[in-house]
Amino acid sequence: MVPGEREEAAADRRESLSLFDRAPGGEAPEGDAEGVPDGTGGEVRRRRRTRRVLVWTLAVLFALVAGGIGSAYWTVDHYASSVDRIPGAFPTTPADRQPQAVPDSGTTFLLVGLDARSDVATTGADAEAPAWKAGAQRSDTMMVLHVSADRKSAALISIARDTWVDVPGHGKAKINAAYSWGGPALMVETVQNLTGVRIDHVAVIDWNGFRALTDAVGGVDITIPRTIEGRGEARQWDAGTHHMNGEQALLYVRERYGLPNGDLDRSKRQQNFLRALMIQTMDAGTLGNPARLTGLLKAVGDVMSVDDRLSNTDLYDLAWSLRGLRPDGVRFMNAPFGGFDSVDGQSVVLLDRAAAKTLWDAVRTDRMTAYLAEHGTTSDTLGESVS
Repeated sequence: MVPGEREEAAADRRESLSLFDRAPGGEAPEGDAEGVPDGTGGEVRRRRRTRRVLVWTLAVLFALVAGGIGSAYWTVDHYASSVDRIPGAFPTTPADRQPQAVPDSGTTFLLVGLDARSDVATTGADAEAPAWKAGAQRSDTMMVLHVSADRKSAALISIARDTWVDVPGHGKAKINAAYSWGGPALMVETVQNLTGVRIDHVAVIDWNGFRALTDAVGGVDITIPRTIEGRGEARQWDAGTHHMNGEQALLYVRERYGLPNGDLDRSKRQQNFLRALMIQTMDAGTLGNPARLTGLLKAVGDVMSVDDRLSNTDLYDLAWSLRGLRPDGVRFMNAPFGGFDSVDGQSVVLLDRAAAKTLWDAVRTDRMTAYLAEHGTTSDTLGESVS
């Protein structure tokens, strides 16, 4: 191979460094996995694989938004079936009283994070009920995940759990109360009313389950820019890069008492963890290790439930459409912060309504790339340095 051809071939390989580089039929180009010339006419040989590609998003999935896994075709249905489905996840209010879907404007998920799922889901029994019991739990985390129509970018927007909002049928309250009172359907209605964005799908995530997910990928690397002294029940975190196992990562994302901005900083930690998990999931050391791969697939089913509008085929098709998405195409942010307040003795978070309207309009009309070009350096956007 002459130098020019060698450079072109190398560039082609860089272009195809995708975990999802398989044709829909599941076969890869002929040749070996390393792309080493086989000496026969200068052709590059790659091992023929007759396996389908299974791609999981957490958010991940968003956390696994860009994660992909190669497996046998039957594995797709097997592991997709392990993801619990939530019936009745959407409001029953008339369609004309809900935000109207904008054609060709991408897909929007509501991600609800809990510290524990319902007893049905945590016992290990067949869980066909939604991960919710009336009054039993409040959502710990709410995130709006918008994936662009061209599937080249995604934005994950956290809404602080103490955000003061109108909850339909209940008046003013903290947004996390909506889940306790009415489960996913009331939470969806509350978020739609707040944002004016139509929610296409729902995923309920068990934060406790992220312990197994983190361990399944071999842990994650998280850098803490400055030492944070222990305060009360909060542990001390020393400055530097920490390779965290599942238990340590769970402490990291749950903690808020040692952070200057409480839940706002906590949501940034959660986003920082999801970013690290996404990067680690895409690492060859994870995807090339059969034991890790199996553990990862199993953990995904243990860690989340999705609305029953998402069939196994829908999950696969959605994941396949995200095969070109990369970590640097996923942006994390908080909903624009408008200040803290106290209402009837409760500490609450207020949104900057004007700034939030600009953000939600960008989500609704699939203009997040333009929005981030203008607003991507605000304190609401997750940077590289996270306390």
